[in-house]
Amino acid sequence: MKNRQQKENLQHKSEETFGRIVVLTGARQTGKTTLARRCFPDYTYISIEDPILRSSYTTLTASQWNQAFPRAILDEVQKAPTLFESIKSVYDQYSEPRYILLGSSQFLLLNSVRESLAGRCQIVELFPLTLPEQLTHSWEEQVKPSIFQDLISGGNPLAGLLPSFLMYPDFAERQSAFDFYLTYGGYPAITHANLKDDERWNWLSNYVRTYLERDIRDLADFRNLEPFVMLQKLTALQTGQLINFSQLGKEAGITSKTAQRFLHYLQISYQTLLLPPWYRNEKKRLIKTPKIHYLDPGVLNTILQKHGAYTGHEYESAIVSELYKQVRTIGQATTFYHLRSHDGREIDLLLEFDTHYLAFEIKMSRNISKTDARNFSELETILDKPVKKCIILSNDPRIQTFGDEIIAIPAALFLT
Repeated sequence: MKNRQQKENLQHKSEETFGRIVVLTGARQTGKTTLARRCFPDYTYISIEDPILRSSYTTLTASQWNQAFPRAILDEVQKAPTLFESIKSVYDQYSEPRYILLGSSQFLLLNSVRESLAGRCQIVELFPLTLPEQLTHSWEEQVKPSIFQDLISGGNPLAGLLPSFLMYPDFAERQSAFDFYLTYGGYPAITHANLKDDERWNWLSNYVRTYLERDIRDLADFRNLEPFVMLQKLTALQTGQLINFSQLGKEAGITSKTAQRFLHYLQISYQTLLLPPWYRNEKKRLIKTPKIHYLDPGVLNTILQKHGAYTGHEYESAIVSELYKQVRTIGQATTFYHLRSHDGREIDLLLEFDTHYLAFEIKMSRNISKTDARNFSELETILDKPVKKCIILSNDPRIQTFGDEIIAIPAALFLT
């Protein structure tokens, strides 16, 4: 069992004035049910999976819900859409009842929430395990924030770094967790130490198949999944790269509009992340070419049917997705971009905060030099806010500085 950073956040949300209904959402198999039951052991757990019991719950009045189930976890609640109206009625008539709503079909769950519970609930997202979470060994062990999370929370963790990652006493443990993540990703079910590699790959294969057979069929009434499967494979091959919708549609045998729609399905089901390009003109950010990143390396590797070495683009996606998960897990208000200047310079990742930016270059190299920092040159002349730090993340174990605001640091150290 791994501890989750969302545990305290989820408990805190449920205690707020507007937290009487909390919707815990995220990709399938991220551990939503386990987290909810651990956080709220005094809540009645109700599974709407059973079709016989399901019909019984849908007949309960608001008064009956208030009396029999004043505090409950409703799992697979999207399977009985009328329950959302029941919970809404309980919320409006009584001040004490509190509910945690879960569902494996995020699209159906959130659609029902928007239609019936808008303004009455708090939404908490749960992602696959972050690297700090993977480093825990029990539910009771505190999750130690990564260097990155400490940095964006206002700390100064870069000031006291040792010259080399190899000098850290826990180097082997951190590096092992990072290597595991690059290969298998972060879904909780595959982190058990007693699992064999074949068992992990089988689980991931079943996950991808279940995603296609359930989540995607929930999103659209596909008679033929083949075009979507083709697009899924094509986008996996292009992870970490710019996405041209017209070309993607042509290669998948679908229209550009259909390609955009399919990519939207991948996004809202927590499989991919589309990074808009940064432009001073905000309207251009909406129409210019985005970059795609798969959110879990294990899923990506399974789609590509590869168990070995990764490419530079795949490595970039793994790092970007981990940064994204870590930001969202601690609830930071941050916007993600990529940047390409008119003179051809590229910044792999740009994080925008209220008062500043963080800029990232991601290199798979084990030997970083000052030339790898060249794209950071005069970056502030392009942007509209100061750049607090420029960071090169790589496989080089050395910690190096190139000027006051540029640091090269091992990704495995920075993210753990």
